[in-house]
Amino acid sequence: MTQEKVQPRLRLTAVSKRFGAVRAIQHADLTVQAGQVHALVGENGAGKSTMIKIVAGAETADTGEIEWAGEKVRIGSTTDAIALGIATVYQEPQLFPELTVAENIFLGKELKKQGRVDWAGQNTKVVELLALLGLPARYATATVGDLSIAEQQQVSIAKALSGDAKVLILDEPSAILTDAEIETLFGVVRRLTASGVSVIYISHRLDELFRIADEVTVMRDGRTIGTYPIGDLSVRQIAHLMVGEELSDTRPQREVPQGPPVLELIDLSRTNKFKNVNVQVKKGEIVALYGLVGSGVSEIAACCYGIERATGGTLKIGGEPASPKNPEEAKRKGIALLPANRKVEGMFGFQSIAFNISAGHLTLLSKLGVFVDRAREKALALDMIKRLSVRTPHERQPISAMSGGNAQKVVLARQLVERPKVLILAEPTQGVDVGAKEEIHRLITELAEEGTAVLVVTSDLPEALRIADRIQVVRGGTTTVEFGPDAKQVDLLAAAAGGSE
Repeated sequence: MTQEKVQPRLRLTAVSKRFGAVRAIQHADLTVQAGQVHALVGENGAGKSTMIKIVAGAETADTGEIEWAGEKVRIGSTTDAIALGIATVYQEPQLFPELTVAENIFLGKELKKQGRVDWAGQNTKVVELLALLGLPARYATATVGDLSIAEQQQVSIAKALSGDAKVLILDEPSAILTDAEIETLFGVVRRLTASGVSVIYISHRLDELFRIADEVTVMRDGRTIGTYPIGDLSVRQIAHLMVGEELSDTRPQREVPQGPPVLELIDLSRTNKFKNVNVQVKKGEIVALYGLVGSGVSEIAACCYGIERATGGTLKIGGEPASPKNPEEAKRKGIALLPANRKVEGMFGFQSIAFNISAGHLTLLSKLGVFVDRAREKALALDMIKRLSVRTPHERQPISAMSGGNAQKVVLARQLVERPKVLILAEPTQGVDVGAKEEIHRLITELAEEGTAVLVVTSDLPEALRIADRIQVVRGGTTTVEFGPDAKQVDLLAAAAGGSE
């Protein structure tokens, strides 16, 4: 047995990391063996992303030790990590679509011969890498933009391996892939580990770990709970380790409304995004669609609001077919959307609070259908600021100068101006602090009490349990199990991650 087999390839001991007042990692350990797939799992905010950034050199640990093949090392930058043989492949391929596969792989580190790029030498090396990944040699000269997402991801892996990587970090690699493409990815991973490469595999899809991982490290609240052989656990046991014994916050007692549904999704589908989604939301009811990253929940929200077009099934409002072709049509039918990416899809950053609230309601606020009535705009803004408890010195403050929670409430205020029949909230408290999250949850409950049908689309499990009357789990692009408000976190997580045991 070789020395490398005896010594772990990579070991992190007692690592901690603080960002200002936030302790992202309190005490974490990680031991990665040569030629193995080591899974790293945890809920959002558990610390796994920070852990990976420390390994990749994007962040430096405040305390703790790092060993490489038994020797203490310092990883102070991505250059240090690459020099050791650590490479990272992120969920979205970071490639130039107009360049060839070979050009992408050697971009910035071209092979030179007599002062010129050695194109033949590069192609030879690329062909070797492609063979390792199970791709034909002709891909070396193919334009990346002509490849599928799965093939582009394999090119990203080849690019990472071009520096003779010994540890490959795969961050949510299956989130954007189909089942067939995931199986191709697993074949690549198996070939890599057979050649001696160690793989750190981060995924929310717990069931797939049993098809690819050798060991799994579980993180919770900035700490490693433990490392276990994958064969000693089930999906439900991993989910339990991730969640712990803590109980969810108590939710306000609500009487679940009765009556016909206001919003109905009947076998709603969009090719390659989601399929056969069935949801009903009554007047005054809060229903959560809960799914992990890549489950399809965000695309469902986009189709309901006309941002994307469904390719199958039916959307009904008040019993009438109403599949909107665009957001303006959705608005006319009584649907409002709070987008997940508020900075890109919901905010006019350098404009005032008043402008951000009134945007999209110019007909309502105009004089003679031409000029905006500034007095009415101001009155509306002040009313919404008071109603939603927005913290600001005045309605003229630029929204870009506000905290995340207050900016989110301003974007929400715009959706409430004309009292929608259906309010769809995509990740409503993403990136806001605990206090703002509590206030937004209160507002959502108040809106439901006033008769709005609320659909919350979220990957935040405690949030779904905190505010929803019913929770429908989305997995693999379709609705699966339904839970009531008294469901346990561990059962929901296991259902979303693919475990029924």
